[in-house]
Amino acid sequence: MENLTQREIIIYDTTLRDGEQTAGVLFSRREKLAIARMLDNIGVREVE
Repeated sequence: MENLTQREIIIYDTTLRDGEQTAGVLFSRREKLAIARMLDNIGVREVE
């Protein structure tokens, strides 16, 4: 069995893309930057 501490987990976030495709949702530029910064702070490498 593989040691879980040696596995890399990669998270791809689609909040900005999928969020704005939801009816009634529109992120301002400031909100988009805040979301992207928060995701970066927790280690998300790729944001769509």
